[in-house]
Amino acid sequence: MLIAMVALTGGMFWSGHTTPRLGIDLAGGTTITLKAKAQPGQEDAVNETNMNTAIGIIERRVNGLGVQEAEVQKQGTENIIVNIPKGTDEEQAREQVGTTAQLYFRPVMQIALSEPAAPQPSASGSPSAAPSPGASPKPSASTPGGQDEKATAPSPSATTQGRALTDALRKAPSPSASGGPSAAPSASESQLPAPALSPSSDPTADAGLQAKFAALNCADPKQRASIKGAKPADATVACGQNGGVWEKYLLGPAEVDGKDVDDAAGVLDPERGIWKVQLEFNDKGAKKFTEITGRLATQSPPMNQFAIVLDGEVVSAPSVDSPIPGGRAEISGSFNQKSAQDLGNMLSYGALPLSFEEQSVTTVTAALGGEQLRAGLIAGAIGLALVVIYLVVYYRGLSLIAILSLGVSAVLTYTIMSLLGPAIGFALNLPAVCGAIVAIGITADSFIVYFERIRDEIREGRTLRPAVERGWPRARRTILVSDFVSFLAAAVLFIVTVGKVQGFAFTLGLTTLLDVVVVFFFTKPLMTILARGKFFGRQHPWSGLDPKRLGAQPPLRRTRRVSVMTEPKEA
Repeated sequence: MLIAMVALTGGMFWSGHTTPRLGIDLAGGTTITLKAKAQPGQEDAVNETNMNTAIGIIERRVNGLGVQEAEVQKQGTENIIVNIPKGTDEEQAREQVGTTAQLYFRPVMQIALSEPAAPQPSASGSPSAAPSPGASPKPSASTPGGQDEKATAPSPSATTQGRALTDALRKAPSPSASGGPSAAPSASESQLPAPALSPSSDPTADAGLQAKFAALNCADPKQRASIKGAKPADATVACGQNGGVWEKYLLGPAEVDGKDVDDAAGVLDPERGIWKVQLEFNDKGAKKFTEITGRLATQSPPMNQFAIVLDGEVVSAPSVDSPIPGGRAEISGSFNQKSAQDLGNMLSYGALPLSFEEQSVTTVTAALGGEQLRAGLIAGAIGLALVVIYLVVYYRGLSLIAILSLGVSAVLTYTIMSLLGPAIGFALNLPAVCGAIVAIGITADSFIVYFERIRDEIREGRTLRPAVERGWPRARRTILVSDFVSFLAAAVLFIVTVGKVQGFAFTLGLTTLLDVVVVFFFTKPLMTILARGKFFGRQHPWSGLDPKRLGAQPPLRRTRRVSVMTEPKEA
């Protein structure tokens, strides 16, 4: 137990997390209120089924960012409340939560530079300007005359031939015998027929859309907001950032819906040393994806690019080099870990069945939670003090063993909670504090069971060392049954409840397991060792094991009966 305590304490200080992570009700945070909006002609879309689906998707998006202890719940019939605890990337979470429009894959027709914007980290998964290790360096964009394009920056209406650096969309490698990925499709895959682009579907033929594209200034937030809400079947314009520079896109009708994505994740390619995004489509999406990539592969830049559009913003625009059959693909390029995982989150969690608008954003202070935490700690201290007083008065010397065991349990609980914060995102909320207070009684109960079994053996006339060994099997069964019932209750609560009640259940289950560990590996061995000493071994009156005070029966002794043979008297 000493080795375990030293190891956990050392790990706690080594990780730099010397205090448990606090939940939103104790540390404060941000509350976001979202209101559901039905699309025109689909007023009945705001229903319980769609709202529950939206809650699940928002919850997965937030948790996918590593934001633990976030609360996503429905309020009324059309509002969703999202509570994000302090200490997380609130801006990134807000962007993910507020991005509630549909996710679409649209072919790129034209790209133009727009007004520059200050570099900022993108929570929407747009690839970072700085390439990750192993990625190809960003080529400099130059004009046909060889001059730097920045020196002669085109007007917002001037179109370019694609982004200076685009991500590559290719077929995801199938696991081979060697386990290594193949970077390019096989010959049979590259020979798949690619249908030609229909001129009637070319949005460049629409003069009105061309004028809108030429006048668009993506650096203006009002203009970016005005271009959202395009129908999937219509061509549209969109904005996206590339290395802190706004770019505007002229996009064709949506070819693949975000709901057609079955799974996606940002992963590290160990062979190439770069981050990439792997995605997999369902059967319906795989068929559509094969058709569109076959068509795009025959086009020249930028018309061979596939824009991933979320809430009217281009989050990535990878180029297609060859048809991609099978419904499995990967996007590689200028990703770092954060941008790859962010894009994977968006693609994996798909699109919400409704559109939402941000009604309010409120910062929650931890003042009230701090007062409640102090009240809870005071209550715990009072409860612990009462337990200690009872043990000292009733068990006398045995109370030393109980107090030491409680101290060991407290150290283990505190260090494990501190380590679980960075490990699994565990956050200590107010109900969890309540669970820790309840655990004091559960742990003390185990000691009392064992002590009473020992005292029962002494009452029957046995000395201390045999009493310690004979009382343990009987106490062990009782302790295991009692802790199993407590752990089962905690497990059921954790499974069937949501929100803060899970914090209570988790803490109760953790402390119950630690109770078994402490009793088996500390209390019992310590009792065995102390039984060999003079104070407890001789059953001192202040040891709590005095036979006279316990009303012990004297040991049973066998007595010999001597029969006297006498001769009968003569008559």
